[in-house]
This record gives sequence, C-alpha cells and structure tokens, in this order.
Amino acid sequence: MTFKAEYIWIDGTAPTAKLRSKTKILEDGAALPIWGFDGSSTNQAEGHASDRVLQPVFSCPDPIRGGDNLLVLCEVLNIDMTPHSSNTRALLRPIAEKFAAQEPIFGIEQEYTFFDGIRPLGFPVGGFPAAQGGYYCGVGSDEIFGREIVEKHLDHCLAAGLSISGINAEVMPGQWEFQVGPVGPLEVSDQLWIARWLLYRTAEDFNVSATLNPKPVKGDWNGAGAHTNFSTKAMREDYRAIISACEALGEGSKPLDHVKNYGAGIDERLTGLHETAPWDEFSYGVSDRGASVRIPWQVKEDGKGYIEDRRPNANVDPYVVTRLIVDTCCTGLEKDNLV
Repeated sequence: MTFKAEYIWIDGTAPTAKLRSKTKILEDGAALPIWGFDGSSTNQAEGHASDRVLQPVFSCPDPIRGGDNLLVLCEVLNIDMTPHSSNTRALLRPIAEKFAAQEPIFGIEQEYTFFDGIRPLGFPVGGFPAAQGGYYCGVGSDEIFGREIVEKHLDHCLAAGLSISGINAEVMPGQWEFQVGPVGPLEVSDQLWIARWLLYRTAEDFNVSATLNPKPVKGDWNGAGAHTNFSTKAMREDYRAIISACEALGEGSKPLDHVKNYGAGIDERLTGLHETAPWDEFSYGVSDRGASVRIPWQVKEDGKGYIEDRRPNANVDPYVVTRLIVDTCCTGLEKDNLV
C-alpha cells in the first residue's frame, strides 16, 4: 500500500514569497525523504544550475485527501545541503534555540480577504458596499460572505492537528481572520504556513481566491494584518517584563528594523488610521489599538501576560517576525535582569 505526501515549500518570489507544493507517492511506513525541484521556476535558481532540495521539517495529516496521506512542510536547501538564501526558517532556528530557556510563545492573528475574480467577495459589481462597521464579527447574508469556506478551512486545520484557536469575520466584506497559537516560534510559524496553504487550497474548491494583500481595497477600509501576540515566562509572571519588552521594541533603530521586515506594502496599511499607528513612529499603550504595540487591559489588571505587536502585515513571513521579536525582546529582558 502507498500514501500521498504533499511536499509544501516557500518559494523565492519577491517582495512576498508564495507557497508551492507537489505530491510524492510513498510506501506505507516509509520515512519522509528529501526531494528535489526546479528552482528556476520558483525564483530560487537559474536554469543552468536549477536543482534545489526539499528537506521535510514538519508534517501533519492531510485533511483534504484524508486517510494516511500527509502534508509535509519543507525547508529549501542548496544541493550542498546548506540553507538556500530564501530559507528564512534556517535563520529562526538558532535564535529560538538561544532563547529557549525564556520560553517564548506566540499567537498570530492571520487576516485575509476573499476575492471573486477582481472583486472582494461581497462587493457589488461596479460599486461599493455600505461602509465598514457591521461586518466585524457580524451575522447574516447581508453582511457576511464566505462563511462556508471559512468553516471548511477551520475544520481542515483542526483535522490536521494545527493549533488553531479561533476565527472571526473582519471589518470589510469578504475579510476574515484565524488565529494560530499560543505555541513556540518555530511551531507557530510552521503551522501558520500550513494553515495558509490549506486556506488557498480550500478556497480553490469554491472557485474563490484568498489574498494576504495588506491593503486589498484602497480608501476608507481597514487593511489586513497579522497581529502578533508574544510572551515569555517572565512576562507571564511580572508586569515589569511587559514594559521591558515594549521598551526593547522601541529602542534605537529597532522600530524601523522591524517594520521594514514586517511585510511588503506596510506603509499603505500603517497610516495612523484604521486602527494602526504610523509606520515611522513607535508607541505602546494599554488597550490602545492605535499604538504600535498594545498591552491588553487584562494584562495591566493582572500585572502579567503578553503584548500584541500590531504592525506586522497579513503577508509577513512568520519566520522573520518571530525571529525579530524573540531576539529583540529576549535580549532586552536579559539586559534588564528580568529572566
């Protein structure tokens, strides 16, 4: 007997990488082998030396094919087995290991927008719907579009064993969100990439596309983000560590170092309007969705908990955003003797 392994990887498309996948047939009980692909077709090689290597790093049940079939997330390697330049997971691994004793965990809120052809799902032909307001966490066919796809995607993620913690409709017709976590930096990133692949694949069955464009509709509409919730053991025990992490994120060149790696088109979304802070300013505050970093009111009340970095775009690379936050905040906590 055999099973199907869907090998999934992140390509080299700039400025925003795309997901690719292909199917390998394996004998039951077989270990997941390395595999190869044509990097010249994925912006990861030139034609005269196009071979690239897929190294399995995470696998889970394939909820679409069912049975013993698997989804297999891979790192991309060169043929000498070194990480390819597009392999951002390889850069996260040593940082996650360096600060593992601080027990960093993440919950990422992935916003996205469904499109029916060139229109956001729910937008009337040749015009615009009513202004945003009633769509957020709404109910009813006059305000909610795509729920059948969203529910199917949620079921697929749960069947795959992913750490999906919730879903909700967002502020624009056809715009939704799912949350992954709380789990460690590598785990949340691996699972978010798989959840994104499942989103695209599920929408495909409904002849609808899903996009992570951070500003899918210009004008007076919210963009799409990947709000990133973060804590360490110290932050979950001591409010001083909460403030230390916020201060570390705002120190020196850190705000711009982070923002320039928080997803292409971030200046279109972080304008200071629509529940965002300006991209070139840093702020933090309790219960403030107009700040760069929000401290939830319950965290202030409890004197411990987590912070929410509201700056990352929907199209951010989770390996990059988790690496930057862990490195910056955990270094700051060490400097302040709060670990």
